[in-house]
Amino acid sequence: MTAAVSVPDSKIYAVVNYEDVYVQPIILAALEKRLPLATFELIATISSLPSPSARLLQFVQYESIDFDHLMDHSSTSLTNAYIIRKALIRKHYLSTTIANWITKYPDTVLKKHVKPSVEFEVDYAEFLDDALVEAWDLKESWARNEEKEEEAREWWILKPGMSDRGQGIRLFSSEEELTSIFEEWDPPSDDEDEEGDARSDAEEASEKEGDDNDGIMTSQLRHFIAQPYIHPPLLLSPPTSPASELRKFHVRTYVLATGALKVYVYRPMLALFAARPYVPPWDHVLQDDREEAMRAHLTNTCLQDTGDREGSVGLFWSLPDDVPTQPWLATPSASRNWKKAIFDQLCATTASTFEAAARGMSIHFQPLPNAFEIFGLDYMVSVEDDGEFRCWLLEVNAFPDFRQSGQEGKDLVQGLFDGVVDKGIAPFFGLAAKDDDGDMVQVLDIDLGRR
Repeated sequence: MTAAVSVPDSKIYAVVNYEDVYVQPIILAALEKRLPLATFELIATISSLPSPSARLLQFVQYESIDFDHLMDHSSTSLTNAYIIRKALIRKHYLSTTIANWITKYPDTVLKKHVKPSVEFEVDYAEFLDDALVEAWDLKESWARNEEKEEEAREWWILKPGMSDRGQGIRLFSSEEELTSIFEEWDPPSDDEDEEGDARSDAEEASEKEGDDNDGIMTSQLRHFIAQPYIHPPLLLSPPTSPASELRKFHVRTYVLATGALKVYVYRPMLALFAARPYVPPWDHVLQDDREEAMRAHLTNTCLQDTGDREGSVGLFWSLPDDVPTQPWLATPSASRNWKKAIFDQLCATTASTFEAAARGMSIHFQPLPNAFEIFGLDYMVSVEDDGEFRCWLLEVNAFPDFRQSGQEGKDLVQGLFDGVVDKGIAPFFGLAAKDDDGDMVQVLDIDLGRR
């Protein structure tokens, strides 16, 4: 009697728990649409696998990924995040990544599409002077600004290196203004508490969570970067606002990185608008009501109230071909092809950013052959002196907030996850995904030698 031959289980067992009611059904729909029928089976936990070597897809939040299983079964296990990617997603690490790459490759496209940064660490405002000892660019800028009117100054934007959702972003043009920002965040000293009136626990909690300081303290942020403020930005009208109401916006593009390493830019993109019409950083409103003024500068819709967010999200390719005359230009702006030009710049910058992280900061970005990840990259569009437009990389976000797309943008997000299955999941398991619609634009393909 011939012994039965054991046939390896070809089914993909999928643990899908994204912990987001907006995204979870989109992931499931993408798997059902793009993979052959009966290819995968949903399971609740890895312990439900028929064997440890069975083919496994983990599509979960970063903290829930079983990295031990991933590394022990690298040929059969796939997950939706790299273990190490600080070189991209932490602002101060990204600043160093790009600065090092520009030093090594002076002709890189990053030199034209990323603002140089000044990095420093500070726990309390009283130590700010020590933290800025080697911040030569800042000090030289402040010296030049001393003899200038506010509108002629070089303005800077302060960003906490490890915060998200726009927390702690401020504008300044002098050492005094920067110092006041940090003093605003410092908690009261013990002496001040003793001298002041007794306060209830509720009052103290309210102070910590108040709008005036974003509920943060310098010691909680610690790592900071300062960059030249991008002015003038391209101003357009949000989808539901009057054409005359020009606002600042940024482009949110979703990027898929797979293995070690291919990078795709998802062609459908979002335009995220500020909650208020634009005012320049020197406008008196900034001094009179900082919170209100920042609503005209911050384009992160996560910060906006529900009413403000309504109509603040548009589709990039639906923006007008003919750009309205900009306040700082006497003549009409760039040609009708400006969106394609920006997209081309954006693709080249994205490719160079990921290559700089992978090759130049390999300690802090380690793409795995059995992982993929979706990143949200934010770009600002500026108006140059010649009337042409240029995009500038602002930041790279891991596990981006897809809910800001709203119900109107749900098809865009669904298309993204369809592409993720096509490019990031099916090839790993040797499956032929359904026809590609061309929205996943490959911008980088390098071999880092990781198998």
